[in-house]
Amino acid sequence: MFYARLAGFVYLLLIVMYMSGEFIIAGIVGDGDFAAAARNAGASEHLYRLALALQVLTPLCTIALAYGLYVAVKPVNERLAQMALLFRLGETFIGAVALVFSFEQLRIYTAFNSAGGAVEQWQALMTLARHSHFVLFNTSTLFFSCGSILFFSLFLKSAYLPKVQAVFGIVASVLVVLVSLTNFVLPEHAALTQFGFAPMFVSEIVTGLWLLFRGVRFDRVASNTPATATRAPGAKPA
Repeated sequence: MFYARLAGFVYLLLIVMYMSGEFIIAGIVGDGDFAAAARNAGASEHLYRLALALQVLTPLCTIALAYGLYVAVKPVNERLAQMALLFRLGETFIGAVALVFSFEQLRIYTAFNSAGGAVEQWQALMTLARHSHFVLFNTSTLFFSCGSILFFSLFLKSAYLPKVQAVFGIVASVLVVLVSLTNFVLPEHAALTQFGFAPMFVSEIVTGLWLLFRGVRFDRVASNTPATATRAPGAKPA
């Protein structure tokens, strides 16, 4: 019960922290050209860094989330739960590397403000940093979606989440896979494909609220799980 509620809380906390960072950075940089964005970033550098710090905390929280989900669904099928945990840990490590390039973008802005020079050269560096972040982010979301598919599948089997909610989570996770793969093949349409993340956003909020306020009844999980579900091949019954 504790780990399920922990997972629900962290689900919501992750959304708040990451999206807060995104909105703060977008508000600072604005929609102007590179030079204007650099001036804005330099004028609000500490706020920009605060936004990045919020996002740096998300990989740490994702580890807590993944472990909480793992403990919650482990009674259903331990091996699938372990695989889901590994996928989410892979997401965490790749996402942490992607954040390095978020800091590099700020560094490019501040270096331009202090050194000056041809805008085109700095824009080229910014494009490289953004592209590197883009590739790592979509790679991370592939690992995320694979882990999410497994976790929601175990939720569905356990019957302690509403079936409609679990199925919606699976569908939303599959859609994230398609979005990420599409971004690799057609990166020029990333502004359009990003709307494919919306169902996953809704699913995580609903699941987080459910786990936080309803928790998990392990006796119900056990009653809906075959006795051999978590037993390793060749193991003798207790």
